[in-house]
Amino acid sequence: MPHVVAVASSPAHDFSKDLRSSVQVVEGLGVVGDAHAGDTVKHRSRVRADPTQPNLRQVHLMHAELFDELAEAGFDVGPADLGENVTTRGVDLLGLPRGAHLHLGETVVLEVTGLRNPCQQINDFRPGLLKRLVLPDGQGDVIRKAGIMTAVERGGTVGVGDRIEVELPAGPHHRLQMV
Repeated sequence: MPHVVAVASSPAHDFSKDLRSSVQVVEGLGVVGDAHAGDTVKHRSRVRADPTQPNLRQVHLMHAELFDELAEAGFDVGPADLGENVTTRGVDLLGLPRGAHLHLGETVVLEVTGLRNPCQQINDFRPGLLKRLVLPDGQGDVIRKAGIMTAVERGGTVGVGDRIEVELPAGPHHRLQMV
């Protein structure tokens, strides 16, 4: 059954976040007390480019299966280490189309907006890790494995162990791009 493995937040723009037993999520803003919460962009590079852009990166999700894969390659990485707010298991996050809705727990609904674009900070955290998260697909495109970004449609509490249900949008489906 798809479920939440971990939740995290941080009031500072640190690379990793602090694990919590639950987080409050607010419609149109994100995780209460997290540096990336807000209706306009909070990511530093995006604020420099245009601070009035809507925040399509309110809640960052990563799949725990990625940590399993990284462990097999010799990297010690776990939930919240790479800055995600919600770590999942049993959901193909990277395969979701833009506009999919994720129902977490009893009330929270997140709309999938796009992919996280992994940056050099990942190599600063663990040298060589970026090559495992951004790699060629063999057909001239790039695979980005650092999770997905979402906007909050309906708020509430998200906690460890909460179930996750996926609601796909009406077709046609659009592949995720970086946001």
